[in-house]
Amino acid sequence: MSATFNKFIMGLQDLIKEYFIGFWDYETPKVMVVKNRTLGVIYRSVQFLVITYFIWYVFISQKAYQESETRPESSVYTRMKGTAVQDNHVLDTVEYARPPEGGDVISAILRREVTYDQKQGICPESFSVTTANCTKDADCVSGDVTFDGHGKRTGRCVPYYNNTFKTCEIQTWCPTEAYAAVQEPALMEAINFTVFIRNSIHFPKFKVLRGNIKDTPNKRDTQRYLNKCHYDEETQPYCPNFRLGYIAHKARENFSELCKTGGVIGVFINWKCDLDLDASHCKPTYSFRRLDVRKDQASSGYYYRFARYYSKDGVESRTLIKAIGIRLDVIVHGHAGKFSPIPTVISTVTALTSVGICTIICDWIMLTFIDKNEVYSERKFDAISKEPKVPVTTEFTVISSFGSNHSDLSDGVPL
Repeated sequence: MSATFNKFIMGLQDLIKEYFIGFWDYETPKVMVVKNRTLGVIYRSVQFLVITYFIWYVFISQKAYQESETRPESSVYTRMKGTAVQDNHVLDTVEYARPPEGGDVISAILRREVTYDQKQGICPESFSVTTANCTKDADCVSGDVTFDGHGKRTGRCVPYYNNTFKTCEIQTWCPTEAYAAVQEPALMEAINFTVFIRNSIHFPKFKVLRGNIKDTPNKRDTQRYLNKCHYDEETQPYCPNFRLGYIAHKARENFSELCKTGGVIGVFINWKCDLDLDASHCKPTYSFRRLDVRKDQASSGYYYRFARYYSKDGVESRTLIKAIGIRLDVIVHGHAGKFSPIPTVISTVTALTSVGICTIICDWIMLTFIDKNEVYSERKFDAISKEPKVPVTTEFTVISSFGSNHSDLSDGVPL
């Protein structure tokens, strides 16, 4: 047992000694011409792919020779325009646009559910509320406020308005919305409402400020143009007025369905500017996409509530409005690039270094899969000590990388 252990220790010592001695060896590549057509085709093909990738994708498509800026400063102002008539009642911007001052988020009310003349008092809880149904007063805990309820329970079990079943009585704004809400027809005329979107973007690194409205010397002509134009990608690319119907269509949504459930649509303004050209070529592009999740019916769509308060017979009253509509989120992305020597040098060096991958791949194929790979291996790897056993001239002929003498293998046969 002891002899085996000593033998193991000695072997381990020899291994460590050999490793540390080999650590100080110097390795240098050697040129070896292999006249094998298959290997040559693979080598040139890999070279072509690597060079094509860097020229077409890295330099032309991604413009790796440019210094870039991807976090610009941006400002968005929105305003909605349009007039509609519903039940002999004229609806203007104040009626259907929220918020009226504009910003990067604006919404249009397409349908309303209205609960008129609510007053503070006591009334039955909605039957749709969990644990609201009851048969006796003991089922309703006085002072209890449920998470999905509408008020504070009084402790009484009362008939649900004109129905035969009962629910817990609550103190709240009465009558409740679930019982008294009136559904108004959808505002289909809103399909022609327009949203004015003014966007300016600033790239501080390059000191470039651009806007999505085309500058003209005559301000009156500009205002006249803005009052009558509607955006179209082909014919009116500088018009900042977008029809709601156009936005819904580009987002691949049915406007009548949006009137029923509402929805959130993202208006994406993309600035991709090549500042090697004149700044006038820096123009925005627009895209539209539905943002709310439609698979989950409970959280899909878009609606909110607000109230209008007034005094009736000396009692504070209100009209509760549930508004269903389209919400537009204006999201701005910006990217600007300009030629700079530093990224150009880095990308060029990376490209030249990556070409070396071709040699590594072909060496692996040559030493693994090509016929007579043992012959290639013997000629490719040489070890030279301080006192070579073979004449220096012969060994130098084999390892020379830059002289006219080099190893030349034709299909594995030394010439």
